Amino acid sequence: MAERILFNLLQVAVVVALSPLVSGVLSRLKEIIQSKRGPSIFQPYRDLRKLFRKEQVISQQASWLYQATPYIVFVAPIFVTLLIPVLTAYPLYLAFMGDMLGGGFILALGGFFSTIAAVTTANPYGAMGASRTRMVGFLAEPVFMIVFFTISFVAGSTIPYIVQQYWVTPPTNFFEPAHVLLVLAFLMLILAETGRIPVDNPSGHFELAMIDESKTLEYSGSGAALMKWGGQMKMFVLLCIFLNVVVTPWGLAIGTSPGAVLLAIPLVLLKILAFLVVLVIIESSLSKLRLFRISEFLGAAFLTSMAAMITQFLKT
Repeated sequence: MAERILFNLLQVAVVVALSPLVSGVLSRLKEIIQSKRGPSIFQPYRDLRKLFRKEQVISQQASWLYQATPYIVFVAPIFVTLLIPVLTAYPLYLAFMGDMLGGGFILALGGFFSTIAAVTTANPYGAMGASRTRMVGFLAEPVFMIVFFTISFVAGSTIPYIVQQYWVTPPTNFFEPAHVLLVLAFLMLILAETGRIPVDNPSGHFELAMIDESKTLEYSGSGAALMKWGGQMKMFVLLCIFLNVVVTPWGLAIGTSPGAVLLAIPLVLLKILAFLVVLVIIESSLSKLRLFRISEFLGAAFLTSMAAMITQFLKT
């Protein structure tokens, strides 16, 4: 029991400590493909340190939600980390505390509160970005629920560890049409939820074109650091769900010894690196969609996930 609690805490430490590194590697790979020099992969750590050292300036119109939101955005991915396989292929102490849909709702809390906080600052660009974010969220959340529902329905359980065992054990289940369609829909969902191209450009800082970044315009100091760090952890958690639960458990620790769990850290990071290369190729091959075209992109993701469910129903 105590050993599994320690492994759960280790998973949290890995997500908290390495999520900025994953963000830095993604930015660096993108710069390399675009033939640019770019910053170091450790630049996100430097940015966080600089923000934590700065004074926080709060708008006079801001409510208590504005001040509480950075902590909610930071803590929400940590709660989800306790429910999903990050380093181990077997359930840990709190694995049955919530299911996949519950984890999705917890992740959505950060976006919900940050949208409300952006409106309370009386910054017109914040409200503009908040409305755009809600539009994307309104379209992405049904895809989120359908994808998770279909995955759980086929596996006969909503617990990530049990779902993982069905989809990838035996490996032949991976090539089922329903599973392939779900992988595609989940990939499109990750692009939308993390503000990547073609839905949003994370490197763009033009106020009229921002979607996700516009919600943090009024934050400074430690608040901005927590918002940035929370976004990086959210992306790390989504990648863990996608790669460890839906795609393959390769790299996860099967044994219960501390050495096996520690060895899983570089192996999981290697798997994430391989996915980041694919993600960079996708982003470098596409351009940012116009605002009214985003609904078409997420509609395609929804139809793909529905096709996966219909395919599974026809099979049974």
